[in-house]
Amino acid sequence: MKAIDQLQVKIFADGADKAGMLEMHAKPYIKGLTTNPTLMRKVGISDYRGFAREILGLIRDKPISFEVFSDDFGEMERQAVEIASVGQNVYVKIPVTNTKAQSSCDLVRRLASRRVQLNVTALMTLRQVRDVVDALDGQTPAYVSIFAGRIADTGRDPMPLMSAAVELLTLKPRAELIWASPRELLNIFHADQVGCHVITVTNDILKKLELVGKDLDDYSLDTVKMFRSDAVAANFRL
Repeated sequence: MKAIDQLQVKIFADGADKAGMLEMHAKPYIKGLTTNPTLMRKVGISDYRGFAREILGLIRDKPISFEVFSDDFGEMERQAVEIASVGQNVYVKIPVTNTKAQSSCDLVRRLASRRVQLNVTALMTLRQVRDVVDALDGQTPAYVSIFAGRIADTGRDPMPLMSAAVELLTLKPRAELIWASPRELLNIFHADQVGCHVITVTNDILKKLELVGKDLDDYSLDTVKMFRSDAVAANFRL
């Protein structure tokens, strides 16, 4: 098993809690950050503009992605341009479709031609990857986020799709593939194995990094001790 510092895949922290984002930003092995409206809502953020400006004022040296939230492509474009203007390290997340299942590729093409750095998100099929890669400007840095974890939730192995996507992205050398929505720490090693450029990881999974390479006999004993300790603390009797 490779050590974390030997992996080629870059780890991005995924979250919207300010303290957690700053904590992860300070770690050398975290190469970037991402967030989305769902994560922001979970932590009670209501002032999108204020939050984005505050975070981008504090984090300037690593890429960070913020997502548009309109369902109208014209308004998405306006939001994207505003978000992009806040910092040179910002990438604008554009969903692969709107809620009407209308493709956002025309919008991606327009924004890429304006040199807006994009993170096209919520992809789950190779057809979507092909369409997005075709829409991207080869001169502008971009991310393509495939939700591999959600693909796995449907009982499908995401590895073949991710491997094929890596090949498709060679057509746009400045675009990088993101393994999004991982479900376990092992997914970091899966992403590295297929040659994925980036994996976004939430803080709860990142906290398990200290377990990488842990002796399994020791881990087994730790687990037994945990069960015993909790039973004693609960004062169980039979």
